[in-house]
Amino acid sequence: MLLTAVLVLFVAGLAVFRLHGIFASRDVTSTPTGFANDVVPFNPKRVLIEVYGAPGTVATITYLDVDAQPQRADAVVLPWSYDATTTKPAVAANVSAQGDGDSIGCRITIDQEVKDERTVNTVHAFTYCLDKSG
Repeated sequence: MLLTAVLVLFVAGLAVFRLHGIFASRDVTSTPTGFANDVVPFNPKRVLIEVYGAPGTVATITYLDVDAQPQRADAVVLPWSYDATTTKPAVAANVSAQGDGDSIGCRITIDQEVKDERTVNTVHAFTYCLDKSG
């Protein structure tokens, strides 16, 4: 009985060993060196986010920076702008603003092309602009 058990374990081990060889699990794969150095950087993009209103208007502004991190600017006297350059392949630009005046507007410009612009005229005006194509 002991001899049979040892023989079964030996045959099973040999079968597993042979299957590993057949399915190439023993092959070592590696990435060629210098592969990351061949990446060509994207053309820089200039992102300009603007909030405007009547002179002296005070606003609370929330926006996404070029790293898509939410930012907030409180009690900002208008006009206000955020200007940044990035080499990322895409930029999600978003801004919202609420002012203490009766008119407020926003504009998102990427590489000197206006992507979104909106102006609102109402009491304690609120506006937002969004571009996710950049």
